[in-house]
Amino acid sequence: MKLATFKGGVHPPYRKELSKTSAIKVAPLPEKVVIFMQQHAGAPAKVVVEVGQKVKTGQVIGEPNGFISGYVHSPVTGTVTDVKKVSNVIYGVAVEAVTIERTGEDEWELLPHGDPEKFSKEELLDIIKQAGIVGLGGAMFPTHVKLNPPKDKKIDTLIINGAECEPYLTIDHRVMLEKAEDIFAGIEIVKKILEVEKVYIGIEDNKLDAIEHLKKIWSGKVEVVPLKTKYPQGAEKQLIYAITNRKVPRGGLPMDVGVVVQNVSTMIAIKEAVVDGKPLIERGLTLTGEAINTPGNWWVRIGTPISWLIDNLAGGFKENIENVKVLMGGPMMGIPINNLDTPIVKGNNGITTLIPKKEKSTFCIRCSYCVTVCPMGLQPYLLDLLSKKRKFDDAVEIGLLDCIECGSCSYICPAKIEHVKSIKLAKKVYRALRGGRKK
Repeated sequence: MKLATFKGGVHPPYRKELSKTSAIKVAPLPEKVVIFMQQHAGAPAKVVVEVGQKVKTGQVIGEPNGFISGYVHSPVTGTVTDVKKVSNVIYGVAVEAVTIERTGEDEWELLPHGDPEKFSKEELLDIIKQAGIVGLGGAMFPTHVKLNPPKDKKIDTLIINGAECEPYLTIDHRVMLEKAEDIFAGIEIVKKILEVEKVYIGIEDNKLDAIEHLKKIWSGKVEVVPLKTKYPQGAEKQLIYAITNRKVPRGGLPMDVGVVVQNVSTMIAIKEAVVDGKPLIERGLTLTGEAINTPGNWWVRIGTPISWLIDNLAGGFKENIENVKVLMGGPMMGIPINNLDTPIVKGNNGITTLIPKKEKSTFCIRCSYCVTVCPMGLQPYLLDLLSKKRKFDDAVEIGLLDCIECGSCSYICPAKIEHVKSIKLAKKVYRALRGGRKK
């Protein structure tokens, strides 16, 4: 079998065996949820409910507050008990959040819905916007914006991302096995919106059962592309190159080479919005790692605290473990969580629990391993050095803003230098110094 891939990358231990055979289960409803108004890239949503108000499942609690923004909905039926700023580890600042205590089983407030064929392209985009759908692979970019590129950007190819290259995580693998029909219904809707015929789905070859399954049921409709198992095979630019041999230009977007990329779970959310009328209030995620008793894949409500998930779904932490590292996401790009009451967000595809090793970084030994594995062709050791010296303009000149923050450089470094940590900080500082402008 010929395997598509890209230059660079690393091969970390994948540890997917912990949960890959665990079928997706629907989690019971939590008693309390905390929902951030920043559930998407762009401006936070504006709160439209108040303390004491009764809300239904799917009811709007936050409205878009700009072009790149999104709706936020109640994940449960209950009463609003608090509206205040809460620390958001993803963005590193406190943002407005709504707390809702559940008062009963679901009483839904649905969107306009029905046969996708009866809706125009504009009506489909509006339903996706009203549903608050964002990219569920982690970036959380509003989907209605991504599916409506400028008129001078001709899109001819849709790529569905089923690579799931992050170690440990298996939810995308499971949805391709268990929800292929819903994914395909979402693909048909997106094809109508983008007016494209060519559709690929890229899947790493450590998911051979998903490759064979989709080849069989989607024959002649979607081209299934087996990908070499390598991290970060699922990054947008690397995925596009591996499948189409097109290179997204420096500072550019996939639309610049005629491509839109969507995650498999985003396709399910689109189908559920258009066909079933359900806004995005729940998603699939993987609970995994060596520190919990029962790894598995679950369908859970947005806003559920991580502590509730670990206690009620993962069997709690194992006994006699002194130190546990909890990540929102996988071990390569996941965000460390210090407060387990942190609620999950729309882009949260997994919770990984690790037993960290005690490792101390030393000085750079100029081995250039980080240069060899960088999938963007950058010099991470030099970016790290310039970032620490606060020479941001020099760092930008050699590609600081092109870094996709995959962490391959930090993983491969024999001196245990966390290049990506200083690079991410330098990008934030550089943009802050320039009032939010990228350059």
